[in-house]
Amino acid sequence: MKEDILSVGIDIGTSTTQLVFSNIIIENKASIVSVPMISIVEKKVIYRSEIYFTPLLSLTEIDAIGVRKIIEGEYKKAGIRPEDVDTGAVIITGETARKENASEVLKSLSGFAGEFVVATAGPDLEGIIAGKGAGAGEFSKQKGTVVANLDIGGGTTNISVFKNGDVIDTACLDIGGRLIKINKENSEVTYLSEKMKQLVERIGLKISVGSKLDKNELEKITNKMAEVLEEIVGIKEPSKELELLITNHDLRRDYEIEYLSFTGGVADCISNQPDNWFQFEDVGFLLGKSIKDSKLTKEKKILKPAETIRATVVGAGSHTTDISGSTIDVSEDVLPIKNIPILKLTEEDEKLSFDEMSKVIADKLKWFGLEDNKQLVALAIKGLKSGSFKYIQELSNSIINGMEEIINSNAPLIVIAESDMAKVLGQTLKTQLNNKKDIVCIDSIKVSDGDYIDIGKPLAEGKVVPVIVKTLLFNY
Repeated sequence: MKEDILSVGIDIGTSTTQLVFSNIIIENKASIVSVPMISIVEKKVIYRSEIYFTPLLSLTEIDAIGVRKIIEGEYKKAGIRPEDVDTGAVIITGETARKENASEVLKSLSGFAGEFVVATAGPDLEGIIAGKGAGAGEFSKQKGTVVANLDIGGGTTNISVFKNGDVIDTACLDIGGRLIKINKENSEVTYLSEKMKQLVERIGLKISVGSKLDKNELEKITNKMAEVLEEIVGIKEPSKELELLITNHDLRRDYEIEYLSFTGGVADCISNQPDNWFQFEDVGFLLGKSIKDSKLTKEKKILKPAETIRATVVGAGSHTTDISGSTIDVSEDVLPIKNIPILKLTEEDEKLSFDEMSKVIADKLKWFGLEDNKQLVALAIKGLKSGSFKYIQELSNSIINGMEEIINSNAPLIVIAESDMAKVLGQTLKTQLNNKKDIVCIDSIKVSDGDYIDIGKPLAEGKVVPVIVKTLLFNY
């Protein structure tokens, strides 16, 4: 039997706010006597909103009322009521996620759908989401290659690197189209970010708010930004300017990037030459031109993305409902739990020594920018189908060391395995933690980076749990 699901995606970014409604058709393909096997058989965007500049009250505060009015207005234009929506996602991204009242804005919007994925996406997770939206992850899997997606927005460039469909690296730079704002009438600088102030000094320019600049002077700055992008993807040697503009951490560059894809608002400026370079009162078009003229487009193969400015619009959590394996270990008091982001180990990660694996887990945990003592993150592994006692012991110890930040918090330790091993792994984790930590360890579930998961209360006398994997819907 087929079922229609109406989903919504809302993205509140540094520069823009937008919304997408999608119709998702799911179907149970299992026989009457089997456990449900529900999958998506069709997905179609039925409404795309206008793209609005994100309303701000100040440099540090989002205009929550203004954002809500935009969303309410677009619901009315689409002829859709909040109660009609089955699922969806609201994500605050870029510099906007750093605003003082970001969490309050999310809470004010969560009533616009049924079971929302609601998140303030840190730069690493945002980069992963955009890379999937570009189709970079799927392309790397199909071609067996390494693809880096550069999501260049108003305030940041979020980079995700995919190899064979897996995320292998991330980084973020303070490079974006609206870090310098220009009055289009008189070419006067109206805003200059702190990082841009330092960058212009390093390249020998004297610029401040109120300075009048021509296109050639501004192009010197955007050319330097493009050079830094060349450095981070390995085309040029790293410079002090790269060090300056790194938001969180650099790429490792211990691999060869074959393809680049570009998303975000600036991606649309790479191929479009405007009549007025400052029509949006920023340097987005100039940055696009600098990228087009750089070695980025000349020395790397370019993948045309499935989406550009809309890549990070989460076209809503499309549901894939599943049932866990029948050998699980769950602290029942913590269930149900919803909207848990997934930290997925790659097959290469799982081939590392257990000490190295724990370090990888700890590093990837930082992607999620844990905000408080209750932040939930689920670790997903493939695992061995018939691992030895020693393997389970060492794997458990590696998980505990890598997830130390979760172990030391009030949140339960959640582990999801593809292989049938959850019961013995869960029991080992409990033993090594002296039964002092709530554990949710389930198996026979396949998830990816960027997914969210709901886990319901146990069924069938506690033998299985219902699971909903919310795969963010990107390819429209």
